[in-house]
Amino acid sequence: MLRAENLTKRYRQGDKEVVALEGFTYAFPKGATAVVGPSGSGKTTLLNLLAGFDLPTEGGVFLDETPLHRLSEDERAGVRLRHMGFVFQQWNLIPTLTALENVAFPLLLSGWPRGKRLKRAAELLEQVGLAHRLHHLPHRLSGGEQQRVALARALALDPGILFADEPTGNLDAESREQVAALLFAQGKARTLILVTHDLELAQRAGRILYLKGGRLLREQVLEVPQGQHL
Repeated sequence: MLRAENLTKRYRQGDKEVVALEGFTYAFPKGATAVVGPSGSGKTTLLNLLAGFDLPTEGGVFLDETPLHRLSEDERAGVRLRHMGFVFQQWNLIPTLTALENVAFPLLLSGWPRGKRLKRAAELLEQVGLAHRLHHLPHRLSGGEQQRVALARALALDPGILFADEPTGNLDAESREQVAALLFAQGKARTLILVTHDLELAQRAGRILYLKGGRLLREQVLEVPQGQHL
């Protein structure tokens, strides 16, 4: 389980102190949790702290009983590689690698032999409907296809936690639905933390955290319509 305890982040801007997040405490259960709020509410700061990209001013982040905030930068990177997957608004694919090679890249970093990692990458691309695009470079893929490659890459090491930061923000309506359906389907067996401005997308998660001014205002648990349950 991933949990935050009294998570706080403050910045200095000249003589002024900016509170980006204050006193956030929450244990993220298995399944999908959406984080919503206006710009500047602390959504991105929260994601960066939960994933160990940044360190809190106060409080901590725990993966089971491991205190991420007390680990070194290299140790946190190792935790992310083994236990977390990421899907961003910008797909962040490596432009010189094919779709197959992009998905296989985390497996390469983890020491998988070539044949095994390419087989795993091909299986994942087939799952997201891209078996016919294995050897295409990113610039030859549509936006929706690139995001599906990014999702397959995020799932390469079967992470227990999946972060999605505005994953449908740059997509047309058809691609948005394809990516959303795949994303929520993959949330069945893991913890999915979805940061979005799209309230309709957030409501499909079934659990919504509302942030404002760096504080958690409330949690809303919805009954997800049949067929959309994680």
